[in-house]
Amino acid sequence: MVEVGTVDPLIVEQLGRAHPLAAHLDDFLTDLANAGASVHTRRAYRGDLIAFAAHHDEEIGELTAAPVRAFLAGLAELSPASRKRKRAAVASFAKWAVRHDLLDANPMDRIDPVKVPKSLPRPASAADVAKVLAVICSRRPRKDVPLDRLRDRVLFETAYVCGARASEVCGLHVEDLDLRLDDEHVRICGKGGSVRTVLLDDRGYVTLLKLYLARAGYTTGPLFRASINGRGGPLSYDAAHHRWTSYCAQAGIEIDIHQLRHAHATELINAGVSIEAVRRRLGHASTETTQLYALLDDKVADAEIRAARRRRDQTMR
Repeated sequence: MVEVGTVDPLIVEQLGRAHPLAAHLDDFLTDLANAGASVHTRRAYRGDLIAFAAHHDEEIGELTAAPVRAFLAGLAELSPASRKRKRAAVASFAKWAVRHDLLDANPMDRIDPVKVPKSLPRPASAADVAKVLAVICSRRPRKDVPLDRLRDRVLFETAYVCGARASEVCGLHVEDLDLRLDDEHVRICGKGGSVRTVLLDDRGYVTLLKLYLARAGYTTGPLFRASINGRGGPLSYDAAHHRWTSYCAQAGIEIDIHQLRHAHATELINAGVSIEAVRRRLGHASTETTQLYALLDDKVADAEIRAARRRRDQTMR
């Protein structure tokens, strides 16, 4: 019998404490947290598994391919990417259940994977990124600029100049910085526990970063903190996303926060940086993902060629 207060409140609220899968879902999410899964990943898995459990209210030992197929069939209106994510949540839970002897066999072995058509990333233009950053504050901020705005400028510019995910930047600590003159680097912890070191080769950005550290007085701990007085924990991804959206609205420009990473990668490819060098900088597990930016570069080239041909055709008329 599960004791009161030991199961995730949202699971209890959505499914009820007596649901056969409630305690198992809670144990699974706890193990995910202990394994180092991000808050964002755990939140997404929790929502997907609660939705699945609403379709399957039997004991975990009765979890077969049939209810999984029925669940996925009801998601036909969603995008392939969304269906793939929900299938992955159920697959991860089923694998966990087998490992803990709660299931004799993994039903996902009989469920075909969801294929997601590859699409080109959508980078933002450098000019649009600059406009949004300028709304936050200047690279040479006045002394009366609030610390939280200076923090935001440095945070989002870090994501841009490093090609880092916003969640990675939010998790940075002062100790991750190496600011030795002319050899400045930052250590970034990425997906799956991977760690990469990124060169900070933009002098204007480095100057702004050092100014921020001096203003904040940080020597250890989270680099970007939730409270203005510097006593809070790391700024959450959700808070950063909300603030970025607000700045974009002020600038009158629509840029998703993840497009900062795409913009950086595309600029490197356009500048002739090798695929392998870009892969290492972005922390991709394989060059296959990074190759998408090369394809995007081809699209840019095609657009320029078409524009040149139109200009030529106009002069020949």
